Amino acid sequence: MDLTYTEEEEAFRARLRAWLAKVLPTLPARPAAADWPGRRAYDAAWQRMLYDAGYAGLHWPRDAGGQGATPTQHLIFLEETELAGAPYVGANFVGLLHAGPTIAVEGSPEQRARWLPPILRGDEIWCQGFSEPDAGSDLAALRTRAVRDGDAYVVTGSKIWTSHAEVADWCELLVRTDPGAPRHRGISWLAMPMDAPGVTVRPLRTLAGSTEFAELFLDEVRVPVGNRVGAENDGWRVTMVTLSFERGTAFVGEVVACRRVLGALARTARANGRWDDAVLRRGLGRLSAEFTALWRLTQWNVSEAQQCGGGVPGAGGSVFKLRYSHARQELYDAAAEVLGAGALDADREWVAGRLSSLSYTIAAGTSQIQQNIVAERILGLPKGR
Repeated sequence: MDLTYTEEEEAFRARLRAWLAKVLPTLPARPAAADWPGRRAYDAAWQRMLYDAGYAGLHWPRDAGGQGATPTQHLIFLEETELAGAPYVGANFVGLLHAGPTIAVEGSPEQRARWLPPILRGDEIWCQGFSEPDAGSDLAALRTRAVRDGDAYVVTGSKIWTSHAEVADWCELLVRTDPGAPRHRGISWLAMPMDAPGVTVRPLRTLAGSTEFAELFLDEVRVPVGNRVGAENDGWRVTMVTLSFERGTAFVGEVVACRRVLGALARTARANGRWDDAVLRRGLGRLSAEFTALWRLTQWNVSEAQQCGGGVPGAGGSVFKLRYSHARQELYDAAAEVLGAGALDADREWVAGRLSSLSYTIAAGTSQIQQNIVAERILGLPKGR
């Protein structure tokens, strides 16, 4: 692929930079980390600003409410907003990065019209109801059941690690609609309203002290059949579309953020004398090469998805996810080395970053799962027994 930018793309970058320079100083202070209603309102207000300025769903197809921008323009947008310190998708990440793109590809015209505009405007927040206490990496082992009753499914079961359930309006929910079918069949993808009777949310506190995850208990929750995305019992295929977005493009902005953190680490090392350590310098240099390569891989994956997959990332997303997860952990290990004994007393962002990095080899599919995907779908190796 051509990694240079055209005059039109550079003009797009200039317009975006000018807009960011104008609007970012007008934003209010970010709410406290534990203030989830405040964080939802803050993230939703930023999303509305993007929507009004024509930057929401930049790379989504026009018939899905997006701007139909090129993959390169999308990457420029992510790069420039991160470099400018603009808010990220925050509480709306499931809707914007997972559920929304899935509905854009797999949803009916009525479903696209119902759910995509509120996602793009920031009016409605989504959470993800995939993992269960006994079905994490082995997602096909899920047992939450949905029994058809007229024009509704009656859903009973539980989910865990339900991202942003505490402020969500909707949940992208995986259920078993045919318990007699093989494990990867008999699963359906539903959009469940979080205010439905029978839904109970119990927040989970992470190692970093945050509560963006929750347990979700479902007691005979009625979900309209019209909220099923895709055919009944075809949810595993639809889920693979969702996970492709999660692994292929959902971490794009974070690569830019990691490169920014790496630059800050180098400046800190020069200031506190750690730069004199040749081993440390080589480690930071290698990480710089790693994240540069990951950014190039991101460009390749996004372009391939647009040209060959109708916008759906392919197996290359697993290559990215596998290496990025470990590189992020190595980055924050390096941060602890640079900061030394002061690491635990340093700015909370450093500490929270290191603690959260530990989850990346598990979240969005463990590294072992990604290795299996790479082995089978890219290298053509036989499946393990």
